Amino acid sequence: MKFDPKIIVSIGVVFVSFSAILTKMSDAPPLIIAAYRLAFTVLLLLPAVIKSKIPEIKNIDKKSFNICMISGVFLALHFATWITSISYTSIASAVVLVNTHPIFIVIASYLLFKEKVSRKAFAGIMIAIVGSIIISTGNSTLGTNVLLGDILALLGAVFIAGYLLIGRVARQKLTVTTYTFLVYLSSLITLLIMVLIAEIPLFPYSGKDLLIFLGLAVFCTLLGHSIFNWALAHVTPTFISTAVLGEPVGAIIWAMIFFAEFPTLWQYAGSGIIMLGIYIYSKYNDVGQKRIKNTEAILENR
Repeated sequence: MKFDPKIIVSIGVVFVSFSAILTKMSDAPPLIIAAYRLAFTVLLLLPAVIKSKIPEIKNIDKKSFNICMISGVFLALHFATWITSISYTSIASAVVLVNTHPIFIVIASYLLFKEKVSRKAFAGIMIAIVGSIIISTGNSTLGTNVLLGDILALLGAVFIAGYLLIGRVARQKLTVTTYTFLVYLSSLITLLIMVLIAEIPLFPYSGKDLLIFLGLAVFCTLLGHSIFNWALAHVTPTFISTAVLGEPVGAIIWAMIFFAEFPTLWQYAGSGIIMLGIYIYSKYNDVGQKRIKNTEAILENR
């Protein structure tokens, strides 16, 4: 039986859109949610790594290994800031603002690598920035805590952008499974250190919380994003980049259903403008092998 790749991608978007919802359902501290999510992910990846990736890990060069470790630190900071943001701001703002990471990738790519984008792609970035300003301006009237949540979500976007840029070099030499495992392991270690510094108990946590952590690992991290990785061989990166814009839409709908959390007029307007800007950027950004590799990484590790 042959499945339509576009339908399967749509299923992946549904899985990923539950990330913020599951996070908000947990009563555990944000750092614990992030640490357990990565812990379950590493454990689930371990059998595949033991079966076929041990030789590759043993022969990895020092530079690639160090890059994986640094990438993991940035990924940990992404999870720490973004998951914390959900405690302060709305799900709509947190999910939409963290999806502005392409803006920071373009800025850093230009500053560090002198990489340029087309005028239309740049226009998309500017549109997304305007949307971010609209959301932050509207949320500032709701109190300092909400604005803090918006800032943390934007920091989450900055850190995931840094992670993606740092990981470029390592991805050229390592398979996806090995790279992902090492990065997740580094991220887990970083988060555990942060938990210890913050003196947050590692256990015990309720059965409900443990199920949420497992759900985040299985459905959002592995199953959801693994579908996107599989689909790269069957559909264009532009289609997947555009499909991912369904994540904020799905998250907003689930937030209304599960938490009666309805976006404000500012959030509606800003979210729509941001998603329009990212869509324009995705459509008109240069297409090539480098683009494909970057898209794989973006979809693989939010």
